[in-house]
Amino acid sequence: MHSYKARITVTLRPSILDPQGKAAHRALTNLGFSTVQEVRVGKVVEMVLHEPSLEAARAAAEAACQKLLANPVMEDYAVTVRRVPEIAAAS
Repeated sequence: MHSYKARITVTLRPSILDPQGKAAHRALTNLGFSTVQEVRVGKVVEMVLHEPSLEAARAAAEAACQKLLANPVMEDYAVTVRRVPEIAAAS
């Protein structure tokens, strides 16, 4: 088994209203960031997986998105996976 870090970015679909993004946009405008045109708020999930291959780690991360981390009706997600060094067990 190898260790892999998956980084999952979950965002609302463009057709879904984003009240958090609207509030952030308003606040940024009030703070003088007049060039900001639109703000959309999402979430980032990172997880470490112990899998036999990069492909297996990606499949596990995709399954986690489909079953729990993203709502397929309202959200899109992107998954990146990279191998990370093994962490030595504490002695």
